[in-house]
Amino acid sequence: MHSLTQWDADPVKAFKAFVSTEAFAETGRRMRADGTLKILSAESAKIYTFMFNNVAGWIAEQGLAFSTATQADLLRFIGRTEKGKPVLNSKIAYRYLRLLERCYEHLTVTPNPAQQAILQIDRAHIKKDDAGRSLSDDQLERFFAALPADAPRKRRNTPFDGWKRRRDRAMQVVIALAGLKVSEAVGLLVSEVGGQTAIDGSIMLTITPSEKLDTSHEHTVALPREGVDELRPWLEEREKMAIPGQFVFPANLAGNRLTRKTVYVQMRATFERAGLDLSRSGGRTLRNTFAKRQLDEGTKPEELKDALGLALERSAADYKLTRVTPDPG
Repeated sequence: MHSLTQWDADPVKAFKAFVSTEAFAETGRRMRADGTLKILSAESAKIYTFMFNNVAGWIAEQGLAFSTATQADLLRFIGRTEKGKPVLNSKIAYRYLRLLERCYEHLTVTPNPAQQAILQIDRAHIKKDDAGRSLSDDQLERFFAALPADAPRKRRNTPFDGWKRRRDRAMQVVIALAGLKVSEAVGLLVSEVGGQTAIDGSIMLTITPSEKLDTSHEHTVALPREGVDELRPWLEEREKMAIPGQFVFPANLAGNRLTRKTVYVQMRATFERAGLDLSRSGGRTLRNTFAKRQLDEGTKPEELKDALGLALERSAADYKLTRVTPDPG
């Protein structure tokens, strides 16, 4: 076990030596089916290390020592704001405190400042953040019915007039039916779209970190027939237009990358046409809807984790908390 002196001298080094050990697993109390402790995966250790580095950096900036940081100090860390907005949402803030609670438990610091901080935060607000962000089957159908409409062919001056509508339509369907993040959709590459169609009409999408945010992890997910029926025609049109580059959903005829802001604006317009709650008109709602449907169909959390490309083992279980929000009014 590292001493408090070692953690204060180089907390990042001490944490890296701790996070992948059985001692860290003991603080999480997660067991395999055979009753043995479940050691953290390398991918999850990477995420936890990233989080701890953020805390350690802030503690150093405050002129504090890790072992003597107080409950009030930790509450200041999670309560930081930038331009008047919280740096961390309540759910992520809670995860930071839980991680620190495990560190202080390992170091036998009493009282445990992170544990004390957890008792002070609004747990009801955390549950509110977790819940109410998916669509019912009826709401999802309304969303699909409100997708950007294609321009009548007789009104087109060229065969490709209105191509951006067809791009946006296909992209929103893929996000909803494959559970992609918006960053994964705008960075989706032609080479990542499977060419072979399965018996049920689905194809596989292989999502890689290439051209996406650092939070995207390589994974494969099946796009069902309904999604294929939208994506295939768009890919064929894209090829006929000879758009350069590899982006499946390019921003323009030069093949540049779409901005996430553009996607959010187009998605919000679809939610508005469908008469759905605009406070939840984002890719997260569609991703949660995909996850909830998967769980309802019997997918196990560990399988859902792989389908969503999640880094933390417990992340998939969070989707069990997702509830359907009634329409406004």
